[in-house]
Amino acid sequence: MVPRVNLNMDVLRTFVTGSELGSFSKTAQRLGRSQSAISTQLRRLEEQAGKPLFKKSGRGLALTTAGESLLSYAKRILELNDEAIDGLRDGDVEGWVRLGIPQDFAEGWLTSLLGRFARAHPKVRVEVRAEQNVLLMDRLRDDELDLALAWGGGNNGVSAERLIDLPMVWVGRPDWDGIKALGGEPLSLVAFEPPCVFRSAGIEALDRAGIAWRLAFTSPSLAGLWAATGAGLGVTLRTTVGLPNALVVLKPGVSGLPGLPKVSLTLCKTKADPAVNRLCELLRETIAEQIKHR
Repeated sequence: MVPRVNLNMDVLRTFVTGSELGSFSKTAQRLGRSQSAISTQLRRLEEQAGKPLFKKSGRGLALTTAGESLLSYAKRILELNDEAIDGLRDGDVEGWVRLGIPQDFAEGWLTSLLGRFARAHPKVRVEVRAEQNVLLMDRLRDDELDLALAWGGGNNGVSAERLIDLPMVWVGRPDWDGIKALGGEPLSLVAFEPPCVFRSAGIEALDRAGIAWRLAFTSPSLAGLWAATGAGLGVTLRTTVGLPNALVVLKPGVSGLPGLPKVSLTLCKTKADPAVNRLCELLRETIAEQIKHR
């Protein structure tokens, strides 16, 4: 009988991180280890797999076919491991958590985290709303939410914990030709209805730069803004969180658009109990992992 190979959980985490960053040096920096230690870990994993997992891609690294296959398994293994530990550590946590999130986070890693949290804490009832920032703040004040991730926050009587500052960016189609191509015509802007921290920052930046603009499209949903921008109705502004693959960041120096400020991602909480506190802890950890080290 062929002996089974037991993959090391710590090495799998290094592998997943390395595949996401595409660089031994970046992986070492994120994990707080030396580059040689990271290289040694990944070489051992390749020995266990019996196949190369990485290949050179310019100055970085890319996954081989075997690496892509292992990555899928590694993510599932780590998710089950973390879910098991969370469940054992906080198995008695119960209650009701009403969470609000910006529409930017309605897909991807955050919803995956919330699913894992719900499975690890079956006694906790989680309700999630993905809405515009202003509506999240209103619901917090009206006691319809226990906590929320929000852009800015900390206003209108709602206290907030700043998690990270992210740069705002102009977003448009890859074939958008820039301010000069407008020939003096106003810039077409795609934005939410006010109040909106992104809309206000964009308009202020355009006015300071003396760039004429007109509001070409408004929508209550982020999906509507993405669709309008993708259709070429104008440019919008956001962070890179949740940016669709069909759209690109329009760099100020090249596009002629003005520079933009940073926006704070905050965690606003109106209730403190074990269930809410545990979810807050997981949100902090996940955001630090997914966003801070991009």
